[in-house]
Amino acid sequence: MIAMPPTAITVAELPVEPDALQAFALEQNRLACVLWEQLEALQHQIAQANRARFGVSSERLAGQAELFDATTVLPVPPEPAEVPVAGHTRKGRPALPKDLPRKHVEYDLSDEQKAAFDTLERIGEERSETLHYEPSTLTVIEHIRFKYAAKKDGESTIVTASAQPSPLPKSNASASLLANILVNTYVDHLPLNRQEMRYARRGVHLPRATLCEWKLAAAELLEVLLPPLRAHQLQAPRMHVDDTTLPLLEKGRTATRTARLWGYLGAGQREENGVWVDHPPAVVFEFAESRSGSHPLRYLQKYKGYLQADAYSGHGALYETGNIVEVGCWAHCRRRFFEIAKAQSKPGLAAQALQWIARLYAIESRIKDHTPNIKYAARQTEALPVLMQFRQWLEGNVIGLPAQAPLAKAFGYALRHWQALIRYTDSGILLPDNNAVHAASGMNDAVINRPY
Repeated sequence: MIAMPPTAITVAELPVEPDALQAFALEQNRLACVLWEQLEALQHQIAQANRARFGVSSERLAGQAELFDATTVLPVPPEPAEVPVAGHTRKGRPALPKDLPRKHVEYDLSDEQKAAFDTLERIGEERSETLHYEPSTLTVIEHIRFKYAAKKDGESTIVTASAQPSPLPKSNASASLLANILVNTYVDHLPLNRQEMRYARRGVHLPRATLCEWKLAAAELLEVLLPPLRAHQLQAPRMHVDDTTLPLLEKGRTATRTARLWGYLGAGQREENGVWVDHPPAVVFEFAESRSGSHPLRYLQKYKGYLQADAYSGHGALYETGNIVEVGCWAHCRRRFFEIAKAQSKPGLAAQALQWIARLYAIESRIKDHTPNIKYAARQTEALPVLMQFRQWLEGNVIGLPAQAPLAKAFGYALRHWQALIRYTDSGILLPDNNAVHAASGMNDAVINRPY
């Protein structure tokens, strides 16, 4: 980074001696290269900022399919296989589920309509269905505990029937209401202030402070489920980990600071008696005040298997023991090239890199519903040759790129983490990216579930 702008030099101030003039010219050339790298990096940052604020969230480029027609001096991806697309036909309204409760409403001719005819004979009926919604209702359950005056062995006492009106002590919230609050918050991502408005429309004032207290107390009750959930999760053949930011507002402070929400997903398949069996997926969230690598290291200290994650340096200690095998994330790699290609007016090297990655995902799209052994065979015979050519293309095109340019950094990311990126081809139970943890846990919506 240049600390201060260079001083303008007139012709009269140029060196006269050839050696001094040559040295001056070389220094100006070096300075121009530095300025160009800084300009390119700043343009990339501005493009990213504009896209984050004004652009669409989809990582799809206009005319992306045409990129496969581009040619380069180095190897190019093979022509994409044509994916047959069935013609779109009008299928009418979808049938309503048979297991939904049904009410019968019968319609008959009015007396006036019947009087218009000499005779009427019912010969059949026509049936149709409409999907009906009945709003949820709040009811008050009055718990009546009978009391008895009891005598035994000449002694008198009072006996009252036991009851548990609420799972929480000194609370009038039923178990179903607590469950509704938790589902609204963590599944439907409904802030507490909006839940307060919902209950008010039904005629009950439940302040958000009360809802928050109930939510925390209910979570403490459910804490008993956490150890068996973790034990089940850590038996998974494949683990995913990722984190996202959350604003933390501490007592006595007016400004928030950045905390982290770590998400862990255990999933995968294993072969039992010649049959592939799914490991029921399980997600656990952990709140942390920092992004220190000590958090996943502590959580996964007893885990043995594959770990799918981004190339965060804090994960390095996880792989040192040899119990955990690193699996890279092509989505993170692709995003670096996508951000550059999106800002370019004409397709360049970044767009061509997306072309290679698209070929890998085309293979995955075709085999996604197959068993792990079929996936493994397809990756070995189809994906690995593409990856070998892609690496050759990367190594050939990275030469000459300015070291600090965003494109050089994207190339460097792919080459530095190459072994982790291609490890998904070693097993059919692995995935090419870490998107599963976002899809299963809803981490992309975690920013909605913040303190209110």
